Amino acid sequence: MQPIGIFDSGYGGLTVMREIVRELPQYDYVYLGDNARTPYGTRSFETVYQYTLECVQKLFALGCPLVVLACNTASAKALRNIQQLDLPRLFPASPDAPTDGPTRRVLGVIRPTTEVLGNYSKTGHVGILATRGTVLSESYVVELEKFFPHLNVFQEPCPMWVPLIENGEHARHGADYFVQQHLNRLLGQSPEIDTILLACTHYPLLLPKIRQYTPEHVTILSQGEIVARSLSDYLTRHPALARQCTQTGQRQFLTTDSADDFSRQASPFWGETVSAVHLSL
Repeated sequence: MQPIGIFDSGYGGLTVMREIVRELPQYDYVYLGDNARTPYGTRSFETVYQYTLECVQKLFALGCPLVVLACNTASAKALRNIQQLDLPRLFPASPDAPTDGPTRRVLGVIRPTTEVLGNYSKTGHVGILATRGTVLSESYVVELEKFFPHLNVFQEPCPMWVPLIENGEHARHGADYFVQQHLNRLLGQSPEIDTILLACTHYPLLLPKIRQYTPEHVTILSQGEIVARSLSDYLTRHPALARQCTQTGQRQFLTTDSADDFSRQASPFWGETVSAVHLSL
């Protein structure tokens, strides 16, 4: 097998993988959650980079020619270094096709999202809900400036949302306070915000409550479908890479922590039962 690798610090990337598999069901996939070292959002750039690189290298060792960082924090804090420094060094371009770049590829979730986000807004005012690490990185502000320079971007960190979700509290009444609090803070920055991006792959599980406290005219976007369409387009534009990815429809789920815990807690993110295997880095 030469599966497409999907990486996240925990469970959230499964919401992205679910949409990728729906868009491209024919490919083989292996998911790796670094649950033993989660959360990434509170860690330094250097630590996130090191952890992400170790996991990416492990997926390469398992045969993946392509890895998707289905994690906003890893995409914000590690992707650029991995793409620009590590891949050319570890997997240099083939002498037969030197212009095609490294023989292994790593993609993130921020770039494909920012390429289209501005298209959804009529007012030019968009909101970003994310972890504190993603907000502090300014990655969305920087990338959106490239594609939509006149867009007004407002950000709100939501440090309690991931713990609520991973502790199974996201559907209970206690979560309403934190959802409403952060939405009020975001929307209070500009009355013209008409589009909100859920810039954390955990947040789709809070979507029913987010919609409850958001005005009807505001569009709420999750990243999974956007990333899935972008990956499909990327493989179309890189047929040599697409041919390296095997197509037998297999799925494998790996975690650096307890396989039993992962299997038990992953189903709300994946949408069905998961059977995971422990992996040591």
